[in-house]
Amino acid sequence: MGIKATSKPLFCHSKLLCISLLYLFTSLFLALYTSFISPTNCLFRFSPNDPIQTPLFLYNSSYGEHKHALPTFRSSCNSPVYFSDYWDALKEINEFSENSTFLGSQNLRYIQGNADSFGGNFSIKKRFSYFDHSDDGIEIPCGFFKQFPISNSDRIDMEKCRGVVVISAIFNDHDKIRQPKGLGKETPYTICFYMFVDDVTLKGLQYHNLISTNSDENSVGVWRIVKVEKEHLYENSVMNGVIPKYLVHRLFPNSKYSIWIDAKMQLVVDPFLLIHSLVIKENVDMAISRHPFFVHTMEEAMATARWKKWWDVDGLKTQMETYCENGLKPWNPEKSYPSDVPDSAIILRKHSVATNLFSCLLFNELEGFNPRDQLPFAYVRDLMKPKLKLNMFDVEVFEQVAVEYRHNLKNGGVITGPKVMPTKTKRATSELLVNGTGRSKCDGYLLKMWGESQD
Repeated sequence: MGIKATSKPLFCHSKLLCISLLYLFTSLFLALYTSFISPTNCLFRFSPNDPIQTPLFLYNSSYGEHKHALPTFRSSCNSPVYFSDYWDALKEINEFSENSTFLGSQNLRYIQGNADSFGGNFSIKKRFSYFDHSDDGIEIPCGFFKQFPISNSDRIDMEKCRGVVVISAIFNDHDKIRQPKGLGKETPYTICFYMFVDDVTLKGLQYHNLISTNSDENSVGVWRIVKVEKEHLYENSVMNGVIPKYLVHRLFPNSKYSIWIDAKMQLVVDPFLLIHSLVIKENVDMAISRHPFFVHTMEEAMATARWKKWWDVDGLKTQMETYCENGLKPWNPEKSYPSDVPDSAIILRKHSVATNLFSCLLFNELEGFNPRDQLPFAYVRDLMKPKLKLNMFDVEVFEQVAVEYRHNLKNGGVITGPKVMPTKTKRATSELLVNGTGRSKCDGYLLKMWGESQD
């Protein structure tokens, strides 16, 4: 009597092997579907016709530039971006930069003088008095009441940047330096890339042999490294990063356009295309992504307290009640903008009067309260004059033009020193603005916000 043959394949006798193969084929199918059958509708011609394919800089294996990229899950958007031809965008922006005699900063006059703080530490009433800039002759506070401590050679080169500047900053060795991708052939030689770092970050770069210890002028790939002596500025390193983020028009007085990018982000679209499509073609002063979850300022304030993004919850409460008392309103469809809360990891600007004024006013609020720039954003934007022409683009666009990474968790052998921030959160005497007793100046704001969400 012969042995009965089985029809089941031999490899399927292993359940683990069968499950692994099923997982593999399912993953391949989903990847192909995402890439070919259901592509995103947010970006068209997202890179130059002939982008640079080779890496701009080879990092030491110990530095580890690419670690812990955060995934994105969005697959559609409401505002697709049509990018122009790279060479057309390059030509138009370069011609404007070379031939234009307009400098937005020349149309603003800044208060000069010396003070104990970099921003002058103006009172709330005094800061708010500068929101209406109908009179061009009025001088406004815009930082630099203490010298910005960088070398003269860096300062001279920054003044030579007349077109587009891309800036970022790393303090306390909190992030990696990431090279942009998708650049056109002329971009590395035409656009200025500046990375501001403190002494701790500089020591980290030297520790990994990325820059020389014997030179005051260093670069890592396309980024020129500018050392900032932070002991002459703020104790809070986050606030020091706010200076190049919002006062770029003062650090680069001859530039016409700028892109701020948080060091946790990596650009994957050429800056010329971003400026041309999101700013120039939209005829706006500034472009910034809307927040992926919140539309109301108070939602962001509550999340800031809940998730301990800022240690002084009493200070957050004071800040929000100050804004509510002086005109902050919740977002509603009648506003000219789709949201009151941005994701400020990427900011694209034309250096116009309105943009520069907005940057100055926002910086003053950050020094007056705390460096959480999403909290005063809508207040300054809505109450300032002249009005800011703003493109708040879809979150899907944000996720397609840059890749987000996690912050550094270790310091690579470099001692960063003691923390400046308190280790224990300073709690508010009651829940942030949520009391229902009528004693909060934001009760009206909250009622309108909640009433709108319940409709």
